[in-house]
Amino acid sequence: MTTENHQHDACAVTGERKSHHSDKTKSNLVSRLNRIEGQIRGVKGLIEKDTYCDDVLNQISSIQSALNGVSRLLLEHHMKSCVVERLQEGDDDVITELLTTMNKLMK
Repeated sequence: MTTENHQHDACAVTGERKSHHSDKTKSNLVSRLNRIEGQIRGVKGLIEKDTYCDDVLNQISSIQSALNGVSRLLLEHHMKSCVVERLQEGDDDVITELLTTMNKLMK
């Protein structure tokens, strides 16, 4: 399999569970998280400077949206790799695990 979506993105189930994301996927996730980290530091600075509450709340909303984007990307890769692989191995428990995670994400 040579498509980007399937470049050794499988999750190991034996022993310690791990993801094996392609370098491109990992780089994308880390870059997004680095930007979010910077946004959070920015909000901290806004609060320290007594910035108007509505402006701070708008920045927090932007951070939440960015985190949702990271979650969506990670969920997509998880479903296309880990979940598919575990289902192919006959592990139906992955569906319950996935539904529990999705319920947490939708709160």
